[in-house]
Order: sequence, then C-alpha cells, then structure tokens
Amino acid sequence: MLTITLKDGSTIELEENIEVKEAVKTISNKLYKESVGAKFNGSLLGLKERLSEDGELEVITFDDEEGKEIYRHTSSHILAQAVKRLFDNVVLGIGPAIEDGFYYDFDLNDSLSDSNLEAIEKEMQKIIKEDLPIEREVYKKEDAIKMFDEMGEKYKVELIEDLDDETITCYRQGEFIDLCMGPHLPSTGKVKHTAIKLLKVAGAYWRGDENKPMLQRIYGTSFMKKGQLDEYLERLEEAKKRDHRKIGKELDLFSLHEEGPGFPFFHPNGMIILNELTDFWRKEHEKAGYKEIKTPIILNRELWETSGHWEHYKENMYFTRIDEDDYSIKPMNCPGAMLIYKNGMYSYRDLPLRIAELGLVHRHELSGTLHGLMRVRNFTQDDAHIFMLPEQIESEIENVIKLVERFYEIFGFNYRVELSTKPEKAMGPDWIWERATDALKDVLTKRGIDYKINEGDGAFYGPKIDFHLEDAIGRTWQCGTIQLDFLMADRFELNYIGQDGKKHRPVMLHRVIYGALERFFALLIEHYAGRFPLWLSPTQVIVLPIADRHVEHCEKLKERLEENDIRAKVDARNEKVNFKIREAQMQQIPYMFVVGDNEIETGQVSLRSREEGDLGSKDFDEVKNKVLEKIENKA
Repeated sequence: MLTITLKDGSTIELEENIEVKEAVKTISNKLYKESVGAKFNGSLLGLKERLSEDGELEVITFDDEEGKEIYRHTSSHILAQAVKRLFDNVVLGIGPAIEDGFYYDFDLNDSLSDSNLEAIEKEMQKIIKEDLPIEREVYKKEDAIKMFDEMGEKYKVELIEDLDDETITCYRQGEFIDLCMGPHLPSTGKVKHTAIKLLKVAGAYWRGDENKPMLQRIYGTSFMKKGQLDEYLERLEEAKKRDHRKIGKELDLFSLHEEGPGFPFFHPNGMIILNELTDFWRKEHEKAGYKEIKTPIILNRELWETSGHWEHYKENMYFTRIDEDDYSIKPMNCPGAMLIYKNGMYSYRDLPLRIAELGLVHRHELSGTLHGLMRVRNFTQDDAHIFMLPEQIESEIENVIKLVERFYEIFGFNYRVELSTKPEKAMGPDWIWERATDALKDVLTKRGIDYKINEGDGAFYGPKIDFHLEDAIGRTWQCGTIQLDFLMADRFELNYIGQDGKKHRPVMLHRVIYGALERFFALLIEHYAGRFPLWLSPTQVIVLPIADRHVEHCEKLKERLEENDIRAKVDARNEKVNFKIREAQMQQIPYMFVVGDNEIETGQVSLRSREEGDLGSKDFDEVKNKVLEKIENKA
C-alpha cells in the first residue's frame, strides 16, 4: 500500500501502481470531475499516469495555471489533428499552451486565412465528441527520429535531434501522434466542445528565426465552461475597441510608417502626453534622491564586450563602424551609467548613489513581432542605477518598491509581482545568483508582498522583481522591474573606499518603472480607452462659441486659461454648437465651456464634462480654479 499525503496535510492509503484519476476519485467525485491533472512530489502528472511510491499529491483543476496549460495543450493537439484531417501535405511545427489560449504552427501548401477557421473548429468539435483516448508513449531517440522521418515530420525530427534525452515522449490520440512532454487530459472528450474557439491566423518563423521557413500559425482558446469563453470573447471585443493603434490615429497621437518599421513617429498631441509623463517622472525622482544623467546612443565594441552584451545580447543589437572600429547603438543604458560612476571617486559615505536616465535605446526585433507601440525597435527606458553598500540592499529595494507603488497608484493600476531567476544564458557563478535571489526574496517577504517565481527569466547579469500591471479590462502587462546585480561592478572595476580605507566593489540595482515609455503610453491609451485623465489630456478645456460674435470673448477666456497653464482651444468653426460638442466628446476632451450672450453678460460659462455631461452655468473663475486643482492633484 502507498501512503499519500494530500494538500491539507491528511493522508490516505492507496494500492500501488494506481492511476492518478482513481486516486482522485477516492478523495472526492466532485474533485475528480473538475480535475485535469495532478502534482505528485512536485512533478506534474496526467490523470492516466500511475503512482508507485509514497508522496504528496495535489489535484490540479482548470483554476490552476498548470491546469489551464494541460487543458489548452490538449486543445492544441486537437487543433493539429483537425488540420491534418482537413488538408493534404501538412507538416507540424509546435503547438504550446500560452496565456489565455494556445496555438499551433503548420507548414502546408494551402494558404490559411480566418475564413478557414470555422471548418477547422467544426472538425475539432467532431474529434472532441469522438472522445479519443490520449495515450502516452515512450520511444528510444533513434526510433522516434525514424518514426517522424517516415511520417514526413521534418520539424519534429529537428527538435528530437536537438534533445539530449535518450528516450522521447509522445502522445497519441486516434490516428494522430505528436512529440510532447505532456501531460495531457485522458481523452479528447475532456475538452468542452462548446467552449473552444479559434481566433486568428498569423505567420511565424520556425523557431523564431527569420532565416528559417515561415509557417502558418493558428491561435485559439478553450475553457471548461461556455460562460467562461463568452466572457473572454467579450473582453477581446472590448480590447479591439481600446486598441492603441486605432485610438492613436483617432486622437492624432502617433503614427507608424513603412519608411521606419518599428520606429514610431509622435505627433503634437502625443508629445504633450509623453512630456507630462516625463515631467512627472523627473519631479518624483528628484524628490526620491535621484540625479539625472544622459549618455551617448553609440558606444564602441570594447564597452559592450566588457558589459557582456556582445556575448549575450548581440543578436538584438545594431552595429556601425566609425574610424575603422566597431561600434553599437545601445540596446541598454547600463554601460553608460557604469562609465559615469567610474569617472568619479566615491567613499562609503557617498553611497547609495542613485542616477537616472531617460535613455533612448535600439533593439533589433523581428518584423513579425512588431506591434504598434507595444513592440518597437527604438524606445525610451526610464532607467536608474543605484550603487550601494551591501548593507543598503534591503532599504534601497524597499525605496524602489515605494516609488513604484506611488507611480502605479497615480495611474490607477493594480499589479502583481513575479521574481525572475537565473536564465540559461547568464554570467557569474551559482553562489552569486543564489545570494542575489535570496536578497530579493527577503525584501518581498518582509514587506508582505505576494509573489510568483518565474524560473529562468532573469536578466543575464542578475535576478529581478517584475511588476505586472492589470489594466481596466483585466489584462496584465509587465512594466516595472528591479534587478539586483553583483557582477557588473566587477566587470567594470567599479570601486568605493570603505571605512577600512580599502577599495570595495559596490552592489548595484538596475530598475525601471514605466519600463519602455512608448509601451507604457500604449498601455495607458488602452487602459483609459483614450479618455485620459485631465492632467494628461492633450486639450484639457475647449471653449465653444455659440455664434461668430462670441469668438472674440472665447479667445480671451482661452488666454486666461493658458496663463494658468491649462491647455485650451477655441472651436471657432462655423458649425452648430451641438456638432462641436459631439466633436469634443469624440476627441475625449475633459471639459467644454459653451459661451453665448448670457454667459458673456454674467461672466459665466455653460459647463459640460466628458464624464458627467451638462453641469449648467458656472462662474468662470470658479471652474478654472477647480480644473487647476484637479490637474495639480492628478485626479
């Protein structure tokens, strides 16, 4: 008999070699119906796998992230099987679960479009209704290569050849078999046929390499309940309405051009918002004890070799030659900050030294990944580098977290925190990484901040805390980050004089709050759906004369508003006032001052608010002061 410990600490006795699903049934029939997999002694298992030793069992449902992954990974296999049934000469790429759904890549002669999705979806529903058992099969590496080669699955062969494993795991359902680590649901019928939806077709390079074949990618999503799918599709529709590219064009904020793919152009309205964001950033950083710097965009190869970017980040960099030497356009601001620190002489009394930069960086992103302002090739990072004593680590990280909280509260964001650990490509020994990771964990624990471990997603020079913002419709975006670095100071030979009179290496923090200013701007557009708060709005007040004879008075009101640094316009067009009001609403202008004979006589304005509509006649100075107060408070 096996002794199985459950999540609540209780134990049950089970027969050896029992299937996971049978073990779950002994706990609860209701839980069995909801289960999609299990964790046993920390390893993720499918419901048809067997238990052969004592251990800890945790049942996984769709509510768990691992549960969604199992469910949607199975859905991606059903998608691949459907495409193989419907089209000839299909060669499979990969088909993982992703956040909110799944995709699968295909190499086939037919050119897929969104018009094919309905037929593929129907075939998927048919496969689900067939309730095909999903069986895990294990092959010797050479046998797996032979099998997939005979099937014409060249991409699967390539993947297997790159694996170090001697045995290869596959999953079979009916006539379909796929290379996969699993786990999966026990049968195709476990996927709800009414809660699966294919969303779009896109192109994707094999293994993300633009020098390799372009495959056709189908995106989809699936849920345990139809109501969950309906809610998700409603969110997608709302997201389309909030698309920053659409709103950016409507509000004349920015544009993108074929002459510079991935290099955005900001229009006057967009520059007003960017300048407000940077002014706020500067004031808050000055209050928090930061000194602002500016470093060059182009620096020589030797610097990037010293920093490690030449070795670890070269494929994302742009290069040029100057006076017969190699140079790079900077992809990050860090090395420039190192040189500024190295230019000075510091003692332990001078630390922490906090230096900040709104630095323009350039990174080579694949053309297929470019997306409005969300993914661009040049952007402004609101970097800061903090040079500190080892004993200042905790307090400095706490100070950064407080500053992050201040910023995100102003913009109305909730957020969650992830701790990202050592990546595959990393500098430095394991003990330094462990020391840095433990330091970040200690601060988060002491501040009572819940966090999730994001294995292997740290920077190549250190672990990091990432802040994921939640927008108005529940989507999350990674923006702020705090990276703890024990390595870069050593590579650049940075020193300070300690109390003992000897040279020591400072510890470093790299951190951003906006992340990329352009991407944060896009996020704000979608978060607010273009209805920017008053302090950010390009035009804060528009004055609307009812007739031509009122224009002169309106221009004077506009001047008085501008004297108080309120951004104002007069709509003097020969149009009816109701038309002007509708136009102002479309342009998301927060306040409208309507002026006619009565308002000129009384010194009032007929006030309209974007949010509240008609607010009646108000004293001009009273309204002006109220607007000023709201701008000042960033309401």
